[in-house]
Amino acid sequence: MQPGDVNPFYLKMPHVARGMTVGLFGGSFNPPHEGHVLVADIALRRLGLDQLWWMVTPGNPLKSRNHLAPLAERIALSEKITQDPRIKVTAFEQSLGQSYTARTLEKIRERNRSIRFVWIMGADNLKNFHLWQDWQKIACTFPIAVIDRPGDTLSYLSSKMAKTFDYARIDEAHAASLAWRGAPAWTFIHGPRSPLSSTALRAKS
Repeated sequence: MQPGDVNPFYLKMPHVARGMTVGLFGGSFNPPHEGHVLVADIALRRLGLDQLWWMVTPGNPLKSRNHLAPLAERIALSEKITQDPRIKVTAFEQSLGQSYTARTLEKIRERNRSIRFVWIMGADNLKNFHLWQDWQKIACTFPIAVIDRPGDTLSYLSSKMAKTFDYARIDEAHAASLAWRGAPAWTFIHGPRSPLSSTALRAKS
């Protein structure tokens, strides 16, 4: 394996056992930071997950790749910053040959019929969620947990996704039941918030 190559281990979906509940937390992680870890920790705790897949994507179709660090580097930094053994760093999306979440989730469901999944995202992504390819299909594939982020607390009220699927929102007091609900179903989870952002960290480097 040459320097910069991605270890084949990360190009396969993590191993799961029948009946597990798994959170899917995808992003460029360019770079990963404690704000991402906080979202993962809140999701693990509030959703009662057995695992969380920290999905390092090849790139975000809605963002420029001019300052995108190599995938192997982002994987290594993600491994370094995540300490909870329930968090599984993976880049299997690279092996699918595309970067669109809707198709990725389809593949996950096809290969893991006995697993209960929840899609996890920060509130900062909620306001632009309707710009994602097949965003309504994503919302109807797996339940969604939106984790609060600084400055985006009200996005769950004003975003197109929140308005379109208002009927499917459950109170966060019932977040632990989300994995057992059929999609569409989503909740907004409040909690500690980190002011860190990958954009700001890149600007400082």
